[in-house]
Amino acid sequence: MSRHLNPAQKLAAQHVSGPAMVLAGAGSGKTTVLTARVAWLLTNNQAKTNNILLVTFTNKAAQEIKQRVHEQTNRDLPLCGTFHSVCAKLLRQSGGCIGVDPSFTIYDTADQLAALKQIYKKNHYDEKEYTPKAVQSVISKSKNELLSPTEYEQTATSNFQKFAAKIYNLYVEKLKDAQALDFDDLLLRAVELLRKDEQTRQRLQQQISHVLIDEYQDTNTAQYILTKLLAAPQNNLFVVGDFSQSIYSWRGADYRNMLALKTDYPNIKEYKLEQNYRSPQSILDAATAIIAKNTLHPILALWSEKEGTEKIITLSAQTGESEAAYIVQSMREQLQKYPAREIALLYRTNAQSRLFEEALLQAGISYHLVGGVKFYERKEVKDLLAYARVIVNPLDEVSQERAKKLGKRRLAALEASRKQLEKLSAEAPQEFLQQVLAATTYLGKYKSEVEEDLTRLENLEELVAVAAQFETVSQFLENVALVQDKQFVDGDVQGQDNSVSLMSLHAAKGLEFSVVFMVGLEEELLPHSRSIFNPEELEEERRLCYVGMTRAKERLFLSCARSRYQYGMRHTRLPSRFLADIDQSLLEKIDDGRTGDYPTQRSIPLVDQRTLVVDEEMIDDMLSGKMSIDAFIDS
Repeated sequence: MSRHLNPAQKLAAQHVSGPAMVLAGAGSGKTTVLTARVAWLLTNNQAKTNNILLVTFTNKAAQEIKQRVHEQTNRDLPLCGTFHSVCAKLLRQSGGCIGVDPSFTIYDTADQLAALKQIYKKNHYDEKEYTPKAVQSVISKSKNELLSPTEYEQTATSNFQKFAAKIYNLYVEKLKDAQALDFDDLLLRAVELLRKDEQTRQRLQQQISHVLIDEYQDTNTAQYILTKLLAAPQNNLFVVGDFSQSIYSWRGADYRNMLALKTDYPNIKEYKLEQNYRSPQSILDAATAIIAKNTLHPILALWSEKEGTEKIITLSAQTGESEAAYIVQSMREQLQKYPAREIALLYRTNAQSRLFEEALLQAGISYHLVGGVKFYERKEVKDLLAYARVIVNPLDEVSQERAKKLGKRRLAALEASRKQLEKLSAEAPQEFLQQVLAATTYLGKYKSEVEEDLTRLENLEELVAVAAQFETVSQFLENVALVQDKQFVDGDVQGQDNSVSLMSLHAAKGLEFSVVFMVGLEEELLPHSRSIFNPEELEEERRLCYVGMTRAKERLFLSCARSRYQYGMRHTRLPSRFLADIDQSLLEKIDDGRTGDYPTQRSIPLVDQRTLVVDEEMIDDMLSGKMSIDAFIDS
């Protein structure tokens, strides 16, 4: 076992006793260390298989570790799984002590939403005023913070929060009546069980002598408390994580839990895994330069013995369309050297996939979306297209039926605006779609503070941008139909040998590819507009960029556009501040050339309606990399 470990890995795997934290950088072999740790405990008679609890965040990771442990020791690991699966098993065995029926049903996200809608309907609450999804998000966050309905109600100040507290109460009663638990309950009730039932707690603590936890930077409050309860009293706690890969704060994940361990366990031993086995040093240096600007958490100094002679390619494209064209051409070249499954295109928001999907289809390159739905197949996109087709072709029964399901009042309002819309359809497609959205109040279905809803709103915004490029709505709809007709059939994500991968940066965590294209490195995209003026959120944007870059095993392409369609208009974009952080000697810069001069002054919209006016010389310095975006904002 030790022959395959480097000195730092070996030191961590053979940690003797007491709490330990392994800071494992991207591509540093954390799964190898976790497996080696279990094997060392078993072969050195430090523990038996049923004394070891190993917790991961995905079933895939749990299965991989189980398999590796079996290969190395010929023993099975019975207490290995996700937080949720471990808690579900515990509650079925002992949950009766706190009133949990052993045959409880587990509600997934869709079930949870359906239950909330039933509460709305029974009590005649208006879904438009405070959407069930927004309330669902509040309840989930409250449970992850271990807040009961009463405790949450005490913190509620706004009308929305007071309403959410009332629904939270009703929702808890509804689940109780149905003998059901949702995913968040599995953690919440497991903590309750261990806190309240001393017999169960002692039995578990006597059985489990070693607790190992993967991806500790992704834990929330409930998981942190579970960690402490399960590890006591021996406190043989072994956690693996990386501050720089904490990118799920919107799910309740809090990298500060790793910092809290140092307070709760003053004698905790820290190990660092800084040798990277995935990427050449040039990519690691570029990624480290970006993440090193973060000050709220420790940064690892990754190094690699892997040689790489190719520079990182950075493209400054005139438009979003020319960016997509260049990327697809470069992808075609890389397909001569690498199989399609080894190539990935990463973006900050799902709405960005549309341009690249169309460019790939036109080039005849097969692709699949990981963790997402193809742009024109997304629900909100299909809804708006159905409304448009109802106006353009009143005999389209399929679109009529879809529109009816979205609400008869919405459809009636659309029909009431038919005359005006028909006029717009022949001369202003983007204004046509905006008026359709206004007439149907369709946007009211979504709240920007809910992450999933925000993604849908961004997709609708992108669809309006597409329409702006056509003279009539009929031409626009014809183009959509042609694009859809060429769609390749998605298979299972695993084994996509003949297609390249498209995915968000969030979805890319834990994966690796020989060639990575990261697109849209612009202010307001990466970093996202919602994060620019919030220091903590800006640090997460840096971590997101770092995660994307460190997926690359051989080649890395970074691209941005100087203008994009947005809100039905073409807007000037600024290159991401992250590009300026990289040592320019690591880069090979490509510029597709400018068409026409920039005006002497132009307004650059940022978040919360702020506007900056900049001159031509400042923009040129920004685009050439002479001036950082930080200096630009300070000026």
